[in-house]
Amino acid sequence: MRTLFFLPFLVLMGLTTLAQNGGYSIKGTIKGLRPEPFTLAHYLGFSQYVVKDTAVADANGHLTFTGDKPLPGGVYMLLSSTKRRVAEFIIGNEQHFSFSSDTLNVVGNMKIENSPDNELYYKYQQQIAGYNTEINVLAAQMKMRQDVLTQTKINNLRRQIFDYYRSFAQENATTLTGKIMKANAEVDLPPAPKRPDGRVDSVWLFQYYKAHFWDNFDFSEERLVRTPTLQRKLDRYMGELTFQHPDSLIQASDVVIEKALKGGSKEMQAYCIWYLTNKAENPSVMGIEQVFVHLAEKYYLGGIMPMTDSSTLQNIRQKVNVMKPLLVGKTMPALSLTDTTGQLRSLADVKAKYTVVVFYDPDCSHCRKSTPALKTFYEKNKKTLDVQIFAASVARAPEQWKKYIREFGVQEWIHGYDYSFRIDFRKNFDVINTPMIYVLDQDKKIIARRLPAEELDGFMDFYEQRLAREKSMKVK
Repeated sequence: MRTLFFLPFLVLMGLTTLAQNGGYSIKGTIKGLRPEPFTLAHYLGFSQYVVKDTAVADANGHLTFTGDKPLPGGVYMLLSSTKRRVAEFIIGNEQHFSFSSDTLNVVGNMKIENSPDNELYYKYQQQIAGYNTEINVLAAQMKMRQDVLTQTKINNLRRQIFDYYRSFAQENATTLTGKIMKANAEVDLPPAPKRPDGRVDSVWLFQYYKAHFWDNFDFSEERLVRTPTLQRKLDRYMGELTFQHPDSLIQASDVVIEKALKGGSKEMQAYCIWYLTNKAENPSVMGIEQVFVHLAEKYYLGGIMPMTDSSTLQNIRQKVNVMKPLLVGKTMPALSLTDTTGQLRSLADVKAKYTVVVFYDPDCSHCRKSTPALKTFYEKNKKTLDVQIFAASVARAPEQWKKYIREFGVQEWIHGYDYSFRIDFRKNFDVINTPMIYVLDQDKKIIARRLPAEELDGFMDFYEQRLAREKSMKVK
């Protein structure tokens, strides 16, 4: 994944307001640890972490982490030299504490001194582990013999876990542990209204759930950035609760960022803007690049996202300027190239219901691998769907270009080469990697971009079905 914004965000993190001026001292022993280096790192979302200190365990498993400046608050991991997570700690206002445990059961045997927040953190985990042990025993019995009473016991234990979670979070609401637990808590759902047919209105329930999804999350608490919670909630809100259409994703992104802006935490704001923009820059769903353009223009180029690197801001501006004319729904920019006979061929002159424009390099391994799939697609659909292929070579080697056409037997395609060397394919057509494929309708409007050759068939089936549905709805 290309990540444009990661480094600027880490630079921004260095501006964090620290909780105290007395530095930190974290000492502890975990019996059974190998004498090797261990790192103390905080989460950045759940998929990344930032190392803050390193210490070497002695033969007795003793570790000491100390520093003159306090650590930024959040959830920290103790990682082995192989990146294995050994333990977790809450770092908040209490930055001088000790711990002890063993490798047989790190959580179950963990003891904390001088850190009430960490005592709470492990008290909760130990209690839940006890519940889960009981459930596992009962579940094993259920495998041997189906029993209503045993299932009832399991259900009761699960309810106890839920009740314990809610009460624990409420009783410790002022602690960082309590805030993390509250942020993870599900929204209380009211009774849903009934539809005219008497059934529960599930659409109303879903809309209520989405509208109140962030009720338990404190956007003013910057330490939540350095926990797994925020990224997980963002992924669920954007991926599961939001329709994967540009307009819906833009609206949902703006909702989250507005909450972060109102919260007042600069680091929370920066993370939400950075993460949502980065996800939009590398979408898992085709055709939603306009989400990136919107976020980049509104928050980065609009000056809301604080930046310490002017070159990155310039890169964002250039990327927006390149992408904006090439988004789905836009008319493809003019393109004229010379074919193998020396004739100038213009994309605008192609008469077809669909035109597949492929930018490629004859020596590119990915291009050569995808060409057979592209050829198969063309042979299958050239008459039934009225498809034409406009193939543009981006390489500066005309003989290789002609050899490629002969080698793959694709003389039927419209081929073009820039003998003038005046076209900047990267700037004018966003050709960062090859092959770069666009699909155009009969008016040369872009209906798909960055589509792998192997997925052309599936996309065209989907698009044709969508057109048929829209047509039938108009008839009705």
